[in-house]
Amino acid sequence: MRIAAAVCFMSALAFIAHADVYFKEQFLDGDGWKSRWVESKHKSDYGQWKLTSGKFYGDAELDKGLQTSQDARFYALSSRFDSFSNEGKTLVIQFTVKHEQKIDCGGGYVKIFPADLDQTNMHGESQYYIMFGPDICGYSTKKVHVIFNYKGQNHLIKKDIKCKDDELTHVYTLILRPDQTYEVKIDNEKVESGSLEEDWDFLPPKNIKDPEAKKPEDWDDRAKIDDPDDTKPEDWDKPENIPDPDAKKPDDWDEDMDGEWEPAMIPNPEYKGEWKPKQIDNPKYKGTWIHPEIDNPEYTSEDTIYKFDNVGILGLDLWQVKSGTIFDNFLITDDVEEAEKFGTETWGATKGPEKKMKDQQEEEERKKREEEEKSKKDDDNEEDEEEEDEDEPEQEEHTEEPSEEEEEGEDDTIPKDEL
Repeated sequence: MRIAAAVCFMSALAFIAHADVYFKEQFLDGDGWKSRWVESKHKSDYGQWKLTSGKFYGDAELDKGLQTSQDARFYALSSRFDSFSNEGKTLVIQFTVKHEQKIDCGGGYVKIFPADLDQTNMHGESQYYIMFGPDICGYSTKKVHVIFNYKGQNHLIKKDIKCKDDELTHVYTLILRPDQTYEVKIDNEKVESGSLEEDWDFLPPKNIKDPEAKKPEDWDDRAKIDDPDDTKPEDWDKPENIPDPDAKKPDDWDEDMDGEWEPAMIPNPEYKGEWKPKQIDNPKYKGTWIHPEIDNPEYTSEDTIYKFDNVGILGLDLWQVKSGTIFDNFLITDDVEEAEKFGTETWGATKGPEKKMKDQQEEEERKKREEEEKSKKDDDNEEDEEEEDEDEPEQEEHTEEPSEEEEEGEDDTIPKDEL
């Protein structure tokens, strides 16, 4: 009996520990990625990708990823894996993004395609299953896209999920569960969750307003009304502006030339504005009328909105004004814990050293700028001093010799003791 229980327990552990990893890419084999990723030929001027860990990183090798390298370009690259269906399973999509170029406008998202996609012809109109990840453009757009295709139509999430907009690496995770719920995580922390039916317009609403119902004619929904006993005071009406009593016609005013003189207008201190009667509670107020609802005859429950039957390709199909984004650590699995563990082992292990390196670089750049500014200021001061020296007139030093008369005068002077 104990042996059977132990066997059952071990079997349960094995089942729990098992996780299907459908796709994983970390770019750890140098140029090997080129054999696994396909560039679309739909356009001839797609932007080029390069493998790099960027200007700052936590680990020079582990942080290598694919980076966009040309400004103002569309990018179209994809990788294939063994196709699968997520029916009855959790689907987890995860990857890291680093906008080290301080992105101004561009996508940082991925698309999940059906396996029958022609990768060499992938483009912006190619039908996908899921689009997920950050998108930034100016100050107004800084969101995480979560778009699902349902019955041939793309449906955007109705919630606004803010993405990270700094220059560091961040990990984005989408969890799609067979109970038709979802979760979005950034840096292994939940930022949004809910149900597919409530947060997307996949289905018609369950209830609609009763087309036969109408608000009764005697329904008064005014909470406040004018006091019928309130009257406007007799001295209320005063002009908004009056002639300035201190204004005087200039002495040189010529009515033939300047026209009739009129004093300037100033705000009237006695002006009280438009009179309105005071408000009182409406004794006939019945509250806000709520339109009755009925079951929507067009609504049909659907429990497979989450399901995609032929998942087989991950694509990077995006536009960037300023290039420099690095994509790395792709993972598609059916296990949430596996994804969290992978995020901790990759992004979690290098985020600290990456920030430290970036901070050191910024400090060095700051010091360099200060030295350059100081050097420039010193040079400017030296130039100013040289210009001042050049502007000062040269003073010639000389001694005037006495005239002959002065010399003779000195010789003819009679000493005091001879007088």
